[in-house]
Amino acid sequence: MFDRVRARLESSPGSATATTPAVGLFVDGPNVFREEFDVDLDDLREIADRLGRVGVLRLYLDEHATPGLIQAAEARGFEVVTTSGDVDVKLAVDATALVVEQSLDVLAIVSRDTDFKPVIEYAGKTGVETIAVAPGSHGRSDALQNAADDAITLDV
Repeated sequence: MFDRVRARLESSPGSATATTPAVGLFVDGPNVFREEFDVDLDDLREIADRLGRVGVLRLYLDEHATPGLIQAAEARGFEVVTTSGDVDVKLAVDATALVVEQSLDVLAIVSRDTDFKPVIEYAGKTGVETIAVAPGSHGRSDALQNAADDAITLDV
């Protein structure tokens, strides 16, 4: 990891100040919350908190999402976006829009999907720090992680 990301991850959560980078964490729910991964919403929230001041914390789900997952995510401060269309497209458009608006200093995408590589690349070109978060080592997209400034692999 880069030293600046490591330092933030090792710092205590809740120590963000007004000068702390604004973080947007976008979670590709159908791609991450699968039987083969044991991803914990609290772990994702903690990553966002340690990266900076959380400006956006979103979990994207399709119409098949369970009410229990939606309720658990909302209880942990996630904004849940449910779509009957393609989750990847909605997440990519929303993340790119916030980068264009210059609302984020750090963009973290939790997914194993290479489809988000253009979003990561665009954000990086605009000066936004990018982080690819993988749901375990067997759920890692090398292309996504190589496009990002840094990568985090969850211990699941």
